[in-house]
Amino acid sequence: MKKHEKHAKLTRRQYGEIGSFELSILGTKCSLIKDLVSEVSSRLKSNYKIAYADASHDKNVEAPVYDEYVFHSSGDLKVGIDFIKNPYTDKLLFSGYDLVFINGNHFLGNKQILILDPDKEASILKRLDQINEIAFLINLNHNSRIFDFLKEKHPDIENLKTYSIHDLDNISTHVEELIHNSAATLNGLVLAGGKSERMGKDKGLLDYFGKSQRLYSLEMLEKLNLKSYLSVRKEQEIKQDNIIEDKFIGLGPFGAICSAFQYDPNNAWLVLATDLPYADEKLIRHLIEQRDPSKVATAIKGKNKRFPEPLITIWEPRSYSVLLQYMAMGISCPRKVLINSDVKIVEVDDDYIVNVNTPEEFSMVKKHLEK
Repeated sequence: MKKHEKHAKLTRRQYGEIGSFELSILGTKCSLIKDLVSEVSSRLKSNYKIAYADASHDKNVEAPVYDEYVFHSSGDLKVGIDFIKNPYTDKLLFSGYDLVFINGNHFLGNKQILILDPDKEASILKRLDQINEIAFLINLNHNSRIFDFLKEKHPDIENLKTYSIHDLDNISTHVEELIHNSAATLNGLVLAGGKSERMGKDKGLLDYFGKSQRLYSLEMLEKLNLKSYLSVRKEQEIKQDNIIEDKFIGLGPFGAICSAFQYDPNNAWLVLATDLPYADEKLIRHLIEQRDPSKVATAIKGKNKRFPEPLITIWEPRSYSVLLQYMAMGISCPRKVLINSDVKIVEVDDDYIVNVNTPEEFSMVKKHLEK
């Protein structure tokens, strides 16, 4: 008998304890950990969005009777809310950060920075089970040493990079390398599921370069070493392996992007529409080279255009929750998401961004490309 399952099997985004990428710092007193986080964050803040998860030491604090948000024109927001830690809501809270530093004296993290403090041997021994993936070591002073029980659990620990607590520049550089290496892999998505009502036939089947535009676009992305898929409607009945059927019905390209993230929420998606015949390999390669994984997206914009083009855009994994939030507000315009989010804009000549939507436009562009 087939086992009954109550819930659909959705692919989940990979998180640590609370963030998609996190570093737990432990091994010394909390004030030194916080100082280290502050120093490193000040060196990285211009390129990355960083959070710090700590526990309050104030025993007299009570939850507020109302949630308070204090806005300042500088961009500072002070928040005081009634919030109980929860393994699900925590991940939503920290989903938009490149890095979450965690005070390892209080909370777990899936990767650790271990500070060697001679006075904290008992503290480290107590937390030995949570020390499972050490990124690097920090010596608090010249008396610092690796405790024997650490050597026993981690035989290669002496081969790890070790810094002085005062070597803040090199510590920051190492953290930045870890952030960079945590960036999501990039997939390709060719939007071939439009109804093409103005064209009168499937725009993905139009022939500009001796083959259907959807096949031409797919091969172009694959040539750039992207694992690529066709985004299609179920009724198109395209018989091949690399397709993603729309699960968010009736939402056009917005639904196609969300469907791709439902299929694989852990990788980024380079989205390319089939009605942009001038978007060539040179343009796509330039977009990939300009990609900024710390943003919600990296988007192409014509130099004389007012708004970015959402259908030649790299959407990062963090954009999935942003897209769903907009959909919850009744907004299904991917351009509106870009305009109101933290994105990197790549400006190009307007000629690259020519949408072909009618037979007359197709005929004109086809003749121009042949010349």
